[in-house]
Amino acid sequence: MSADNIKEAEEKEQELSLEEEKDKTMDEAVAEETASEESQEPEKDENELLIEKLEQELADAKDSLLRKAAELENVRKRVQRERVTLFEEAKVAALQDFLPISEDMKRALGASEGNEIEGSFLEGMKLVSNKFEEVLSKYGVEAIDETGVPFDVNLHDAMLRQPAPDKKTKSDTVIQVLESGYKIGNKVIKHAKVIVSE
Repeated sequence: MSADNIKEAEEKEQELSLEEEKDKTMDEAVAEETASEESQEPEKDENELLIEKLEQELADAKDSLLRKAAELENVRKRVQRERVTLFEEAKVAALQDFLPISEDMKRALGASEGNEIEGSFLEGMKLVSNKFEEVLSKYGVEAIDETGVPFDVNLHDAMLRQPAPDKKTKSDTVIQVLESGYKIGNKVIKHAKVIVSE
């Protein structure tokens, strides 16, 4: 073999060896790239899971806050209703204490008619009685003192049953009010004591 042939063979060998090294380097680079992609995929999955978890926690926190806000609003409304109810009950209790005094004043004025009583004293009694009526009217208190109306257990207490003075009067009709009743709106604070027709 000549020196040229040997040299040529060595050059070819070197070329092959360089090509093999290039192939190896390329294979290694591809392998590294694949490995880095694979290692990044779990990172992406972990990041996506973390984001989903955080989004869920945020949604839960928002839901919890909305529920708390609704609960607080319900408590506020309930307290307001209770406050109004307490005020109404206190008003009714106070008015119930005044009603017997007002009725006594009316009875005293009724009994004084036809008797010789000093005019200024009688006038003073009428003024006091009128003030009681004004206070009751101011708070929406209405008297239940109608006659000729059907007996209603929600408004009346029947003290007696007796024949009606008029034959046209139906049975269970209020023919006389012995003691007036009172109501505020639809709430009865004192039932009227009445005589009912048979």
